[in-house]
Amino acid sequence: MNHEHNPSSPFANGPAQNDAAENDAAKGTPIPSRFGQPLATMLPIPTKVGRPLPSTSGPAADELVDYADTFYGQVGGHETFKKIIHVFYRGIAADPVLRAMYAEEDLGPAEHRMLMFIEQYWGGPRTYLEERGHPRLRMRHVPFTITPEARDRWLAAMRKGVDAVELSPMHEATLWDYLERAAHSLVNAASEPQS
Repeated sequence: MNHEHNPSSPFANGPAQNDAAENDAAKGTPIPSRFGQPLATMLPIPTKVGRPLPSTSGPAADELVDYADTFYGQVGGHETFKKIIHVFYRGIAADPVLRAMYAEEDLGPAEHRMLMFIEQYWGGPRTYLEERGHPRLRMRHVPFTITPEARDRWLAAMRKGVDAVELSPMHEATLWDYLERAAHSLVNAASEPQS
């Protein structure tokens, strides 16, 4: 997603301003949406304002905070996202096109970073922000040649991860919609010509 490149986005100003926008929403001021409706009327998952934010990911962090009212909590928290990302990275390891994008011999650190990001995005611990700053997805992916074919391979690997956790239809559709949009937004190169 390219929130950092869109100054009209409600997420353009960073986490502090985003938290302020959430607080305004709780007071009755709707959060703007690119769909033309306040997000509060569109999201099926209620948000909770003022809950403490743990600084670490994982089961111990899940015990400190009640995530029941977040997407993260509703789908099973850390263990669910850990399985999605682990199955996804098995697919990355087996795909020569995708594997070539990782300089690291051990994919473990990349898997951990992705897990932190996806947990934070869906309402879990904010460890990614604390350890790595703003996600800046497009900026972090600029060094890589991401063609439509690479995007489709990425989505195929992610599809296996999502299928592995057997989410409810509503949660699966919500998660998959985001993953497809994010993958499409990161394409930065044309298809390679067929020889």
